[in-house]
Amino acid sequence: MDKQIWEVPLELVPNKIPRYPGGREIDRFRGLKDPKDDGRPEAWVGSTTYAANRDMEQDENLGLSEVLLPDGDKVLLKGLIERHPVELLGKAHAGKYGSNTCLLVKLLDAKDQLGLQTHPTREYAKKHFNSDFGKAESWYIIDVRKDQLEQPYVLLGFKEGITRQIFEELYEKQDIRAMEEWCHKIPVSPGDMFFVDAGVPHAVGPGCFMVEVQESSDITVGVRKRKFSSVEEELEYKERLLGCYHYNGASFEENLNKYKIPRKVLRKEAGGTETLLLGNEQTPYFSVTEVEVTDEFPFRDTGTFSIVIVLEGEGEMIFDGGRMNIRKSSEIFLPAGVKNLVWANRGSTPLKLVRSFPPDVL
Repeated sequence: MDKQIWEVPLELVPNKIPRYPGGREIDRFRGLKDPKDDGRPEAWVGSTTYAANRDMEQDENLGLSEVLLPDGDKVLLKGLIERHPVELLGKAHAGKYGSNTCLLVKLLDAKDQLGLQTHPTREYAKKHFNSDFGKAESWYIIDVRKDQLEQPYVLLGFKEGITRQIFEELYEKQDIRAMEEWCHKIPVSPGDMFFVDAGVPHAVGPGCFMVEVQESSDITVGVRKRKFSSVEEELEYKERLLGCYHYNGASFEENLNKYKIPRKVLRKEAGGTETLLLGNEQTPYFSVTEVEVTDEFPFRDTGTFSIVIVLEGEGEMIFDGGRMNIRKSSEIFLPAGVKNLVWANRGSTPLKLVRSFPPDVL
């Protein structure tokens, strides 16, 4: 069985992570009969990263993805990769990063606006959080809720004129509304792609259903005070929090040009099109493409693994040694050892999928 693991696509077991209000659109996307907001608004796809709230939820494996093996067994992807890092991740990736995928992909559905926050750079994460990874991330808007009172939006990037002194004064007052008003409010539509660099203030607005692709960490820095047993601890927390934000203000147009990423066609053939959604121009830490298949379209072998979410349609993956049926909401871990793969559309509408890559690929 082990010999086949890195030669075939691995079906990921659907999951949802408890966090904040939301989750209905993930259920709807997956075709469940009774979609509802159940407080599990994130599905971690192909994850080898532990969720920060695993102790609170009393689940030591919270955040880790399971895969369905060819014999029907379910196992943690993390353990599988630790046993076969070169074969599953690719020789070059494993040689540089070992068994760490350096990649975290999520489905995220926010019922309400999330709290204003940012994430550390790798350097800041190493110094203040004892982590090798920061948390640059990206948002690909799959859909928006139709029953929102307001058009779904995101808060992203500081407005012109911000300074750390201004932000600190608002932090001391805990004037969260004013802190949010220093950020640009950007209406979103299906198909939009945003890059959210480390240090940039942001908040996902209500009604956004997205694919989030990011570095493999779960470090979030908000804007709310906490209670501490000493003044020293409180000051240390405040300095770490305020120091994580980058106070680089910009006009709405400048901000949008920097963080809303235009599409770029990578290749177009008779059977389909692959479009770059995010690449090295934005970050070296991960990349994302969208593949639309109208007939049969050859897979581009990058020598490494990738993580796939099928957004629309139905079809097959044809590869050396077999076939796998796929449909809307299928989640797949594609090992580096899968060879000569072809995407095949078998429906009346195009097969569309998002493919996420680790560092050093696109």
